[in-house]
Amino acid sequence: MPLLDHLGELRRRLTIIVVAVIIAAIVLYVATPTIIDILLDPIRRFLPDDGRLTVITALGGFTIRFRVALFVGVIVCSPIIIWEVMAFFLPALRPNERAWVVPTVAALVALFFLGMVFCYFIIQPAAFGWLLEQTSDFANIMANAEDFLHIMMLLEIGFGIAFEIPLFIFYLSVLHIVPYSTFRKNWRLVYVGLMILSGVVTPDASPVTMILMYAALLALYEVSLAVARVVITARDGKEALRWTREDYEKHALDEL
Repeated sequence: MPLLDHLGELRRRLTIIVVAVIIAAIVLYVATPTIIDILLDPIRRFLPDDGRLTVITALGGFTIRFRVALFVGVIVCSPIIIWEVMAFFLPALRPNERAWVVPTVAALVALFFLGMVFCYFIIQPAAFGWLLEQTSDFANIMANAEDFLHIMMLLEIGFGIAFEIPLFIFYLSVLHIVPYSTFRKNWRLVYVGLMILSGVVTPDASPVTMILMYAALLALYEVSLAVARVVITARDGKEALRWTREDYEKHALDEL
């Protein structure tokens, strides 16, 4: 398609995403007290006043409820968001590559929710336990609702997005954009890169959060490469583990 048609298609898909998120946020606004109660459950034992948050401005309650509704709206609409993004790039894929679209969307959604569940049950208690412990020896803790919920939502989104990275590594390897052998030879650089990424993505200053994210990303990275090795070997043979993108395209043309 011409450039203007591409831009029109992009605008159409972005409109679908924005409208879906806004509708979901409006509907979920009513349920925000219950949602906030669920969000606080993993860290409630670390909070003062029996886990009750504090709002210090007149507009604080409305602002917080709107942010939480928007946050949950994005989560609820994440399958739509991921599908619309993938569908925009669908025409650029070859017929044999398009068969991967539906499994890819399913994997992206599953990994996103897996990251958020991992954050909710493992990261939130560990991170807030460590952070609040640094304060308890010299000051009283006031559970400011805006501050606490902001950090919690950033952690959830950060881990959801970070857990998508192994799938991109899988496709870089399977499509031979980056040869599988390159990932294996440069594992030290990848490990350092994942460590830096863990420090950047985590919004708090807790080393506990960074270490746990780093461990999770390392495990997912190794699993994604193991699956990529099985797929490449089964599809193209063991010698394909060293193919470049040019070798892959040449092989595809020969099969035609």
